[in-house]
Amino acid sequence: MKQWYESLFENYAHKYDEECYVHGTIGECDFIEQEINYDKNLKIIDIGCGTGRHSIELAKRGYQITGIDLSESQLARAREKAKEAGVTFDFQKHDARALPFNGEFDLAIMLCEGGFSLMETDEMNFEILKNATKALKDNGKFIFTTLNGLFPLFHSVKEFYESAAQEGNSACKNCSFDLMTFRDHNTVAFEDDAGNKKELTCNERYYVPSELTWLLKTLGYKKIDIFGAKLGAYSRNDKLTTEDFEMLVISQK
Repeated sequence: MKQWYESLFENYAHKYDEECYVHGTIGECDFIEQEINYDKNLKIIDIGCGTGRHSIELAKRGYQITGIDLSESQLARAREKAKEAGVTFDFQKHDARALPFNGEFDLAIMLCEGGFSLMETDEMNFEILKNATKALKDNGKFIFTTLNGLFPLFHSVKEFYESAAQEGNSACKNCSFDLMTFRDHNTVAFEDDAGNKKELTCNERYYVPSELTWLLKTLGYKKIDIFGAKLGAYSRNDKLTTEDFEMLVISQK
């Protein structure tokens, strides 16, 4: 049986590119460049690259990228967009829980819930962190965003989704946040690229900073920094607060 995140991305590449939360690419790539000191010799892996927005932007700036995703439809769109942008680089279909790479990359990025936090168990989510880490060289850096578990303690996730909803975009409803598991169970209503209206039952895991720090320490990271993640404007100046829906994690081996 297909999981909700597999069903969602079967035929949703063009519509996905219209979602409000994917429009911060330029600023996010500016931040990534700063973090690696604009070193074009570094090899980057983009985990859960989707339609390739970060990969393509970084490739346009001269970086060596490998983009991986579970969805063939998202990857097909990414290849199309790369061609339109006049860049060529490596897109591969893989499950982030079982990557074939070992010590090959200087930087791993996993942005906008690129797999991590969508899995159905904590163990599976941890496998994604483990595989990203394995893909990195000894002093590699791992930059990712994930859902901030401090947010639902102070706010209604349902109200947040309602306030962020835009005409024509996907909509989350029937949200119920479980304090024992830090999972939000909801129904996502969306229209796919063929115009079919669909609803899927989803559940996403929110993380608190202390548990993420511990998970990353067990994987051997020496330096772990966590900040608030502002769409299109990642910054080390943004202290994580209960107002941030997402957090930005920067860890170095």
